[in-house]
Amino acid sequence: MTEPSGPVDPGLMERFRRAGAGIAWRSAPPGPAPRARVGARIAHLHDEECRVERRGGARAPTLTVDSGPVGALVLLLEIDRRGPPRGLGAANAGRVAGFAQGALVATWGRTTVPDDSRPTLRDLVELARYALA
Repeated sequence: MTEPSGPVDPGLMERFRRAGAGIAWRSAPPGPAPRARVGARIAHLHDEECRVERRGGARAPTLTVDSGPVGALVLLLEIDRRGPPRGLGAANAGRVAGFAQGALVATWGRTTVPDDSRPTLRDLVELARYALA
């Protein structure tokens, strides 16, 4: 996996992949908005949970996750599988229905992403490291 700021260390990426294999998935309870009910799941790893919503088709999805270590890990694994997204953004707390603590959003389609901040791949890596504990 690469990006203009450089590749992810192969050994670290392998650790992320192993951690990803340990994620337990379950259906998410319905969100506050009807659109938040579609394709929502909960990722559970090391006593942390993350809401994950997938929208769009299989070829050009948009993935929205809680802005925490497990969310960053889920996004990194999707980027590893699909390649760099067309857009990567973050929304502050309360700006995206169903994500009261904030959200990270990646899209491989034409969907616009929030621009409260623009995380980089390096930012995702640094945050996802906390999920490895």
